[in-house]
Amino acid sequence: MSKKNLDWANIGFGYMVADKRYVSNYKDGKWDEGTLTEDSTVTLSEDAGVLHYAQECFEGLKAYETEDGKIVTFRPDLNAKRMVDSAKRLEMPAFPEDRFIKAVEEVVAANKDWVPPYGSGATLYIRPVMFATGNVIGVKPADEYQFRIFVTPVGPYFKGGAKPIVVKISDFDRAAPHGTGNIKAGLNYAMSLHAIVTAHDEGFAENVYLDAESRTYIEETGGANIIFVTKDGGLVVPQSHTDSILPSITRRSIVQVARDVLGMNVEERPVKLSEVPEFVEMGLCGTAAVISPVGKINDHGKEICFASGMDDMGPVMKKLYDTLTGIQMGRIEAPEGWIHVIE
Repeated sequence: MSKKNLDWANIGFGYMVADKRYVSNYKDGKWDEGTLTEDSTVTLSEDAGVLHYAQECFEGLKAYETEDGKIVTFRPDLNAKRMVDSAKRLEMPAFPEDRFIKAVEEVVAANKDWVPPYGSGATLYIRPVMFATGNVIGVKPADEYQFRIFVTPVGPYFKGGAKPIVVKISDFDRAAPHGTGNIKAGLNYAMSLHAIVTAHDEGFAENVYLDAESRTYIEETGGANIIFVTKDGGLVVPQSHTDSILPSITRRSIVQVARDVLGMNVEERPVKLSEVPEFVEMGLCGTAAVISPVGKINDHGKEICFASGMDDMGPVMKKLYDTLTGIQMGRIEAPEGWIHVIE
């Protein structure tokens, strides 16, 4: 078998229907055996719980080809664990972590012709999703669910290099204290859509959300965690008093790379908006882009400009980006258990 005949470097970040996807259904208190299918459609009752009470959670990870021709995924065990946490918070039946990883392996192997070639900058995006399919009118959890994993090839997030972006301090809140900000549920993203469209209309790339309780602490953006660099080259990672920040797998990996591989001083703590001007670099981190550099923040007309400027990714962010992507692509030795090879 051979790779699909695609212009890999120019496919963009969108959905293409690949050959196979994995589906398992939960009914009568248990998950069925699950299967690969060519059917990319979902049929639901008009009374399905997902449509009324938003019982839905999802994950995002990637498969890619390394320099030596292997197809690998990056830390899928953390995605499996986070999806269990999301399901529990939404009163959904957790899909077992070992089955999650096996399903990822099956889907990627069945779609290996869709894995972009090494060096193209493109990757195979993997989207596990779980939602309530059972009928429910009263406000309560449904009793039937579907777990599904599909894949789609996506182009490089940054075409022509990662240019720093301009973000704004949002007047909207992303997550309530002790709410659902720390799980990957569609409902968190639904409420961010109006805010991001508003930000784009005003000429900004993203929103920076403050804590909803005091509106003084930095939390995250609509789709990524935030990291900062201090004047002396240390890493500062915002934490929440009220557990309202999503535990990004990319962020956790960056922290470990910074501390253990690069020997940087790392602080994970609450970060006040008032101290942000003291930092020299800022980045947004997530699966899609790994690190997006931020050149400046607009706080209601007042600009916070970072020393790293608007031309290129700052030197510390660049070192973190190069090290983490080097580990992912097999150019740098990975910490144990990080690289999961698909046979």
